Amino acid sequence: MADARPARDVEDRSAAPRVGVVVLTQGSRPAELRRGIESVLAQQGVTTDIVVVGNGWDPATADPALPAGVASVALPENVGIPAGRNRGVPAVGGEWLFFLDDDADIPSPTFLADAVATIVADPGIGMLQPRLVDPDGRPSPRRWIPRIRKGDPARSSNVFSVLEAAVLLPRVVFERAGGWADPFFYAHEGIDLAWRVWDQDKRVWYAGDLQAEHPAVSPTRHSYYYRLNARNRVWLARRNLPTPLILLYVGSWTGIQLLRWFRKPAVLRAWFGGWREGWRTDPGERRPLRWRTVWRMTLAGRPPIV
Repeated sequence: MADARPARDVEDRSAAPRVGVVVLTQGSRPAELRRGIESVLAQQGVTTDIVVVGNGWDPATADPALPAGVASVALPENVGIPAGRNRGVPAVGGEWLFFLDDDADIPSPTFLADAVATIVADPGIGMLQPRLVDPDGRPSPRRWIPRIRKGDPARSSNVFSVLEAAVLLPRVVFERAGGWADPFFYAHEGIDLAWRVWDQDKRVWYAGDLQAEHPAVSPTRHSYYYRLNARNRVWLARRNLPTPLILLYVGSWTGIQLLRWFRKPAVLRAWFGGWREGWRTDPGERRPLRWRTVWRMTLAGRPPIV
């Protein structure tokens, strides 16, 4: 995940933090994409370097055109969400990386400066996800709070996964983690990256006092979704867990799905199709968590077996 533009990373530490911003899109949300980019351009107290990555689409053909100074990367085919985000990283400079969905935005003009300041003030934080709210005031889905005990959405806490719509982390932490999980295509890449941040003796932080906007729409659930969900659960374990924990993790999630969908055989057929694929196919680089990390995660409230 090396930066292809090293000259831009010779930072003056007295200057404003430089944030590389990666926005992934398929070009199907032009108004939302524009709003998100403009919210980044309006940021104060930081310098931003923005790239729009077209996942099977050329952002140079955007109508209206991208704002001046915003770079673009065109991928000839849809390579998936994590791989698409990874392709944007070498195109931006800065010691910070911010990933923003093409239907998300950051309403506060000091959001990035405040998020950077949060991590600088607590170097134990390796990655930060803000609280997400619907721009039209609709109730936020509980899944947007990435912890078991949801509680007050404004309460900050350690977490063990992220909703990838808006995520900030130091570039060095991202690179040491190996970036987003390229093979996953879709689903659970936020858990994979979070675990690898924890394995750097860092923590992942849900910042309830910082806010990004994202429309609260019901996700489409189809057989493809259930297949990837199951496959990536198995891959997640095979990539990241010490061998004795792999079966415990996969077994616990298998039990959860059986209880959740036992009345929907079509869902279970798709899910177990992905489950089998997860065992038979290559999940990518295996980097098992250290037992020290497993213990830290357990003490922090989420042992990596459920």
